[in-house]
Amino acid sequence: MNDWPDQPEGPRRMSHVQRPQVPQQPPRGGQGYDQGYHPNFTQAQNQGYDSGYGSGQVYGDPQGGGRGTVPPQYAPQGPGRPAPDWRKRIKIGSIVLVVAVLGWGVGTYAWASSQMRNEVDLSKVIERPEEGDCTTYLIVGSDSREGMSAEEKKKLHTGSAEGKRTDSMMILAACSSGNTMVSLPRDSWVTIPNFVGSESGKSYPARGGSKLNAAYAMDGPELLVRTVEFNTGLHIDHYAEIGFAGFANIVDALGGVELNIDKGFKDKKSGADFQAGTQTLNGEQALAFVRTRYAFAQSDLQRTKNQQKFLSALANQAATPGTILNPFALYPTLGAGLDTLIVDKDMSLYDLGKMFFAMKGISGGDGKSMNMPLAGSAPQNSLKWDMPKVKQLVEQIKNDEPVTVTSDR
Repeated sequence: MNDWPDQPEGPRRMSHVQRPQVPQQPPRGGQGYDQGYHPNFTQAQNQGYDSGYGSGQVYGDPQGGGRGTVPPQYAPQGPGRPAPDWRKRIKIGSIVLVVAVLGWGVGTYAWASSQMRNEVDLSKVIERPEEGDCTTYLIVGSDSREGMSAEEKKKLHTGSAEGKRTDSMMILAACSSGNTMVSLPRDSWVTIPNFVGSESGKSYPARGGSKLNAAYAMDGPELLVRTVEFNTGLHIDHYAEIGFAGFANIVDALGGVELNIDKGFKDKKSGADFQAGTQTLNGEQALAFVRTRYAFAQSDLQRTKNQQKFLSALANQAATPGTILNPFALYPTLGAGLDTLIVDKDMSLYDLGKMFFAMKGISGGDGKSMNMPLAGSAPQNSLKWDMPKVKQLVEQIKNDEPVTVTSDR
């Protein structure tokens, strides 16, 4: 028997069942955050909340209700990474750099000092004049072929003479009033005084009149200093001498020396062949330039002027930051020069540096260069000094006064 009614009933309306409200949890993890259920997800987004809910991630109710929730957000643990202290870093870096530079400088100074040939003993020079206010150097270029091969002698046109003689001599006075370079012609007629032999220790009487370069040939640097001091009355503080090979090697180590040659000239004996104008001379060319005398009417006097000009240019290029602060330029230059540079026992690397900077000052206009004042000819085709002018020149150097004396030749 069918219990269903004969006529179908209309749709029945179900009574509304209201879900109980879930209490909201107190905020955790920061302002604007609600860990409980959010019926309106957009509203949670508007409060700065982004949990990744839109990616489909569903998590269990932390209270065990099984209802899907969004994961909690946590603030970073601990303080943030501090900004770098650049002032401190720069200070430490500067200290490290200064220590490194000082270490390099001290090491270079010690090495270069150990390479110096302090062979000339000026304490053996007798009856010396009093020291003046300026520092004076006697700079000598010798024709020494020490250490040169036969091929090098041929290339540099030096010949093969035994021993060594002075090829050039000049006094350099480093003064606060201005530096002065005075060339001493090797054919100057001077008195060779009494002296004590540098090797024998024996006393020798005065020889009388002779050419200046004879003093070096007789007893080397010590007698040359004695002769210069006796004939000028000027105290020589330091002595420096370099041979042919050393001179050429220094020029090559610098990469050549730029020089302006006023007038071109040729000389078969020295190998010189120059055009007028500014040009860079290598070691071979530089040696030919400072040795040439037969191509000039003034012979040795013009050669001394060329020597002064070139030495000033050489010092001007050597005493620059590009050479001094560059190990690849400094070490070859020092090595080339110190191997053949002979100095007195009291000369330090600092004194040598002062000498180069004094020569550089002359090329820069801080001082003057000149030949020893001359008064005509003397025996044996030699040159006679103008003694009144020489005396005045020496007094000005001794007293550190600007040099006003001039030379006519």
